[in-house]
Amino acid sequence: MAYLEITLKVSNQNRQAAAGVYKKYREPFLEQIKGAKSKQLLIRDEDVQVLHGFASVADANAYLESSLFTQDVVKELTPYLDGSPEVRVYDVVE
Repeated sequence: MAYLEITLKVSNQNRQAAAGVYKKYREPFLEQIKGAKSKQLLIRDEDVQVLHGFASVADANAYLESSLFTQDVVKELTPYLDGSPEVRVYDVVE
């Protein structure tokens, strides 16, 4: 198991639109991306995080290079961001 955590700086006025992008691509992510297990939107005052669960670190890294991520998600989210996202991949040790 692995997790991809993407932290986004999104102003309050743009959060609803950014959440719409999350909702739009949640099901395609779970249905089309190899090794995709889960996807959650985490919101706090400071930022918004999208936590993706994968079968492996390789699957998480492959998603970051997929057209769904680079051409669809990133393209639609970019107008709502107040800075560059922080991207982290974690391997789960059991």
